[in-house]
Amino acid sequence: MRILIVEDDETLNRQLCDALSGAGYVVDRAFDGEEGHFLGDTEPYDLVVLDIGLPQMDGISVLERWRRENRTMPVLILTARDRWSDKVAGIDAGADDYVTKPFHVEEILARVRALIRRAAGHASSEIFCGPVRLDTRTARVTVSGMPLKLTSHEHRLLDYLMHHQGAVVSRTELIEHLYDQDFDRDSNTIEVFIGRLRKKLGVDLIETIRGQGYRMQASGGEG
Repeated sequence: MRILIVEDDETLNRQLCDALSGAGYVVDRAFDGEEGHFLGDTEPYDLVVLDIGLPQMDGISVLERWRRENRTMPVLILTARDRWSDKVAGIDAGADDYVTKPFHVEEILARVRALIRRAAGHASSEIFCGPVRLDTRTARVTVSGMPLKLTSHEHRLLDYLMHHQGAVVSRTELIEHLYDQDFDRDSNTIEVFIGRLRKKLGVDLIETIRGQGYRMQASGGEG
């Protein structure tokens, strides 16, 4: 999953980036409203963490512009503890949730997990596809109850496919959501990791849809 952080405080921005990267997310960063708006308008993020008090363009204006431009990614806003009016303005502008400063990073991670789950139509923190279980809280994967060891790249790929199971996901979509802006989009990395993931899962769940992409569902398919 790919996340954008828009926060002008460099220390807080770095702390959020480190925490989210450590939890397995791909993270892009912006430090002012104009840069944040541009990235959110041109890149397909799964979620944005957006500060309200930004230079050049405030967070509420950024969010309002995104929603007018039909950008529907979940947005978690950061507000000052004593500014209840910011919370109201943020929600009315289209925010999906908010956290007040100062906060514990664990709260950010929990709210990020919940927003991404809800955006994909999953209410529980555990997602199932046939015998495969993904616990989004602990990042643990099991197959028929047995733990499965995955690399960070394999885990990100499985995570995205399970959140969007039943849908055909193109190679381009996977690259855009699993890797940062500098990734070589002509690389065959996706195909390599699909092959590895199929081998490790040991069950027929990831189907290749010729000319379109991949689909993960319990009924399986031909690769």
